[in-house]
Amino acid sequence: MGDRLAPGDTAPDFTLPDDTGSEVTLSDLRGRKVIVYFYPAAMTPGCTKQACDFSESLDSLAADGYTVLGISPDEPEKLARFRDKEALTLTLLSDADKAVMTAWGAFGEKKLYGKVVEGVIRSTVVVAEDGTVSHAWYNVKATGHVAKLRRDLGLD
Repeated sequence: MGDRLAPGDTAPDFTLPDDTGSEVTLSDLRGRKVIVYFYPAAMTPGCTKQACDFSESLDSLAADGYTVLGISPDEPEKLARFRDKEALTLTLLSDADKAVMTAWGAFGEKKLYGKVVEGVIRSTVVVAEDGTVSHAWYNVKATGHVAKLRRDLGLD
């Protein structure tokens, strides 16, 4: 597992395919605030709730200067089905080999139903305009996370 990121760290750059097969590179978004959130699997109840919450908040987050990227290990084709099924408006990225998740501390050991397993750690990292981490949360809850994020960022 990679080290968890903390405020002041430089966010590791990445280039990942989105749900249409186009590539998205984090450093291309320099000069903008970026919310990067990691989730275990498209089309599961918790991940669907979280993605819908972000999608519903996208306009207000964009108005406050934030771009939102959701990253999971799902293939782009599955992400496209997820986007279409749930009418999602945010950018979904595929990290099939989990290299980005590992570099960002969002993949490793976690507890699931009382057992220690290896998997995606539901996490959200906010990257400032200069490419450094301004906020980082790990082991977040799917439900209510966007509202908490907005409060923590002073957007409510």
